[in-house]
Amino acid sequence: MQNILDGTSIEIHHKVQTGNIRHVVFDFDGTISLIRDGWQNVMVPMMVEFLQTETDTTETQEQLEAVVVEFVDRLTGKQTIYQMMQLGEEIEKRGGKPKDPLAYKDEYNRRLLPIVEQRISGLAVGNLSAETLRVHKSLEFLQSLHELGVKCYLASGTDVEFVKNEAELLGVAAFFDGGIFGALREYKKFSKAMVIQKILTDFKLSGSELLIIGDGYVEIENAKAVGAIAVGVASVEDNVYNMNADKRERLIRAGADIIIPDFREGNKLISYLFDS
Repeated sequence: MQNILDGTSIEIHHKVQTGNIRHVVFDFDGTISLIRDGWQNVMVPMMVEFLQTETDTTETQEQLEAVVVEFVDRLTGKQTIYQMMQLGEEIEKRGGKPKDPLAYKDEYNRRLLPIVEQRISGLAVGNLSAETLRVHKSLEFLQSLHELGVKCYLASGTDVEFVKNEAELLGVAAFFDGGIFGALREYKKFSKAMVIQKILTDFKLSGSELLIIGDGYVEIENAKAVGAIAVGVASVEDNVYNMNADKRERLIRAGADIIIPDFREGNKLISYLFDS
């Protein structure tokens, strides 16, 4: 089943029980924030470099790039550490002795930092507006949910300290009265699925009382695993590898009930979901 909500670009892929939502969990990067947009342009070359320098592989740059793009794309949405663990496995497969995944993650963050800091300093001095670094109309959507008295949460695969800081800079942190959650160095202590399960348990919710919104298949699969309503955000990403070009299809395959390009029709989405 696929219907387009009248007069909108909102795709309804599965009929859901509307009017019951009390809690909403958002992903961050690509769903709310564009501060880290293009992160793949840093991660992929770094991993290719390590595969070349830490192994004796005879594979070409293009062959290694294809390997890296495949697993980075596949693991997007999980904590960054899982991509680094896979890098370690690829190094080991090629006869190398991998470092601790946290060492690779720290190096990735070090390389990504100048891009992120450039955008953050642009915000600070007024060269960039927060609006240009937010997914279109995401702030207005959060404001509407707040006015409805809905409790909102942020759950990201990015390190929690970065997520909290960047949410503040974008002017959205105050709307996440349920909490802001992100990756921890002790990575087994956090996952989006754990956050979702805790909300369900703490508030004794049924599936239709919880809405999950994200641009990654991970949170969509997590939502469907517990019977929650899943809205996939098929936002456009800026990376040279054409990764996530099939984001919409991937979100549909993961089980998204609804697909939106961004929040430009947020009020109509809210009217549909809340029977308002």
